[in-house]
Amino acid sequence: MGAATAKAEEAAGADGSLPGAPPPDWPRLPNEVLALVLSWLPPETLATRCRLVCRRWRDLLDGPAVWKLQWRREPGMRAALEAAARCPRLRWSRLGVLRPLGRNLVRNPCGREEFRHWALHCEGWKDGWKVEENRSPVEGAEAQTCFAASYEWCQKEQVIDLLKEGLWPDLLDAYQPDIVVSDWWGGRQDCGCKYELFVALLAANKKTKIDVFEAKPDPIPQWNDASYQKVTHTFRRYGPGVRYVLFRQRGKDTQFWAGHYGARVTNSSVVIQFSSESAESLEPGLPSS
Repeated sequence: MGAATAKAEEAAGADGSLPGAPPPDWPRLPNEVLALVLSWLPPETLATRCRLVCRRWRDLLDGPAVWKLQWRREPGMRAALEAAARCPRLRWSRLGVLRPLGRNLVRNPCGREEFRHWALHCEGWKDGWKVEENRSPVEGAEAQTCFAASYEWCQKEQVIDLLKEGLWPDLLDAYQPDIVVSDWWGGRQDCGCKYELFVALLAANKKTKIDVFEAKPDPIPQWNDASYQKVTHTFRRYGPGVRYVLFRQRGKDTQFWAGHYGARVTNSSVVIQFSSESAESLEPGLPSS
């Protein structure tokens, strides 16, 4: 692809025209045609280079036309299109470049990077967590690996900065998109285990809890089928002020065996999206679509 692009650039003139063809008359192009042309460029190029060309291009890229054309060609951008249908005020280039909607904001959810991005804590002993291959497949996971706990409570957590990921205060406070959290857990066939999940929506000070979800399912008994179970929850209409998501897991075995016979956790996710049940605008005087 790189070689083909280089050859095309060599063949084209400085103004983007092909040899023997008249140069494009950019100022005379209708906005609809210009938007279609621009929509084929990478989002970073649109936001950092094309937007600086002239006032007309800036106004076009600050609006929805180019971005909607681009997103309609990408299945992964359906969440952004849903937001566009609901919210009259969006930061189009921010959504297009950082893509905070519809993607998993948990980093290293399956242990493919060992313990990178996770803060670990174990109760006064040395074994802790271990990354292992899955004993049962998890469909849709980015890797078939998991975090395996040991014989005392093992804990790990991430704090997700929603503004850093690409969201902004007005969107979070006025529209309160759904925050969907999920996790997969299971045990070894020959050993029982316990598992807990704690998720908190935090304010800007990272201390105030605006909403909380806790799961403490029944322990998995010894001699099980080693399959995974899914835990999921949707935060909805949680109120203004949410800026961080604390995602915390705990696991242990029930036999107190040395090694890593405890709960297996994998494919953790936090996804921001709009749905038919999402709140309409909660900001007084702001029209909803």
